[in-house]
Amino acid sequence: MKSNLFEKDGRSTLLPFCLVAVLFLLWGIANNMTDTLLSAFKRIMSMTDAQTSLIQFAFYGAYFCFALPAAIFIQRRSYKAGVVLGLCLYAAGAILFFPASKAASYTFYLIAIYILAGGCSILETTANPYIMAMGSPETATRRLNVAQSFNPLGSITGILLSQFFILSELSSADAADRAAMTASDLEQMQAHELGAVTGTYMTVGFVLIAIMIVMLCVKMPEGSDGGAQIRIGESFRRLWSRRVYRGGVIAQFFYVGAQIGVWSFTIRIVMQELGILEKQAATIYLVSIICFCISRFVFTWLMKYFRPAKLLLVASVGAIVASVVVALGAGSGYVMIVALIFVSVFMSLMFPTIYGLALCDAGQDTKIGASGLIMAILGGALLTPLQGVVSDRCGVYVSYFVPMVCFAVVLCYAWNCSKDVK
Repeated sequence: MKSNLFEKDGRSTLLPFCLVAVLFLLWGIANNMTDTLLSAFKRIMSMTDAQTSLIQFAFYGAYFCFALPAAIFIQRRSYKAGVVLGLCLYAAGAILFFPASKAASYTFYLIAIYILAGGCSILETTANPYIMAMGSPETATRRLNVAQSFNPLGSITGILLSQFFILSELSSADAADRAAMTASDLEQMQAHELGAVTGTYMTVGFVLIAIMIVMLCVKMPEGSDGGAQIRIGESFRRLWSRRVYRGGVIAQFFYVGAQIGVWSFTIRIVMQELGILEKQAATIYLVSIICFCISRFVFTWLMKYFRPAKLLLVASVGAIVASVVVALGAGSGYVMIVALIFVSVFMSLMFPTIYGLALCDAGQDTKIGASGLIMAILGGALLTPLQGVVSDRCGVYVSYFVPMVCFAVVLCYAWNCSKDVK
């Protein structure tokens, strides 16, 4: 690792880097706990795949709505102010799970998830450009990949929390069994299951409050623009005139849609393929995230020898092939499971690399440009319900043609960048 990876203007940025990198872990927890909620609510409330995918619509829809206001906020104030605001909303959304459980209302849960995700959106909009600014521009993409490596560690934590404190508390009763129950028995069962969901999220919320207090007490680089006038329209026009940025926003939209779709339905496929319940299937999901984490470190190391755009090209091809294996139902049992895991392996490089390539040389437009890339996370809100509809109508295996097409868009972007970015 080069000595200037965590150095700027002759000063070490290692400590600020580590503190901000923790944020990547925090929203990783939220992202992957939310993925498992689809399986939980499908059983608790006997929902279809399309209905449960509204969780992802609320979560990633919030990313779209909060990203640009977050960019304006941190440009007027500071990166630290953005961090504190994001943690505050994240914690508030998690704690709102308590009244949602008392009301036993799916809509109330969606509102809580929306607020929680709004906080995550602010954190991502703040942390990604902050990390890129903590050193030389030449190492910005590598530095971002290192920070993003903390994200799957949060994902692993989120899955473990879900597996042991939410999915393990679900009754094995399916939709038919629940329909045959008396209203009081069903209400009692659902109250216990929703209580497990709520208790886990509220615990996370209180931990976030503690972390926010620490952040308030620690001196961090402000990173403000000194009250500089914000010209959003001009910034976006300059950014949109750059082919690499424009393509990056489009690629990020489709990549996030693919990632969320793949992970949202992994547990469903494993349950169907191996004939097991949610808690056991979550173990395979956990293995996928661990492999995702390891491969991100491997890809980051490979960036010392290969250009990021070239690696993105290879990863895109690999993800397409693995998705086709799943979509066609080629093989059975663990052949299918291995294909699912390899989709995650190849996805590990994509988000930070698209992000870094798109914002390369953005200069004064970096913060506004970052918001555009976070807004592109809307792909998770729109494409996951589409995959849910395909799953309901054609089967969960066939639904993996949706992420396959998304990876093809990423492949096109990687091909263009391999020619344009030197």
